[in-house]
Amino acid sequence: MAYPFELPDLGYDHDALEPHIDARTMGIHHGKHHAAYTNNLNAALADHSDFHGHSVESLLSNIKALPESIRGAVRNNGGGYVNHALFWSIMTPGGADSPSGDLSLAIDNAFGSLDDFKSKFQATAGGQFGSGWGWLCVDGDGAVCCFSTANQDSPLMSGMTPLLGVDVWEHAYYLNYQNRRPDYLSAWWNVVNWDVVAQLYSSTQG
Repeated sequence: MAYPFELPDLGYDHDALEPHIDARTMGIHHGKHHAAYTNNLNAALADHSDFHGHSVESLLSNIKALPESIRGAVRNNGGGYVNHALFWSIMTPGGADSPSGDLSLAIDNAFGSLDDFKSKFQATAGGQFGSGWGWLCVDGDGAVCCFSTANQDSPLMSGMTPLLGVDVWEHAYYLNYQNRRPDYLSAWWNVVNWDVVAQLYSSTQG
């Protein structure tokens, strides 16, 4: 997908992830926050037709090549655009509740076990100061790794391929969980569709 970017459909109803993520949060998060990132990204690129044929992933992966006048806007809004698109896609209801196959092996090799990974992931995402994201990514060597980014920064800007991301901005959970970020993160595993994450991992393996 290239300019003009469009707000992606969720593919499921706002209440499909309840009780873990409530319908009101989903409606505001997708329909207001993600829509704003989409509109602001398009506005930033409107007068720069030389970048209209690029995917947002390509723009973020080469963020330093963008003119300084739009670099910050593309970093923030392009990051918000792709981060949320991944977020919605890996939370689809009805999929596998644990990884299998090559992804399961990769997680075991990197972290010891799925439970050890979840503990590491939750500590990383929960420990992100202020707004940001927790990630499971594939690094430049093809190994899976766990880290966090601030604000709407994308792992793509660090040469990583994101597989799994959780939004720890307060707008992602505050209506239901208030300041209890750890409770939100614990509940969030109930809506992760590991089939989608496994497909993303497979696409990185050549």
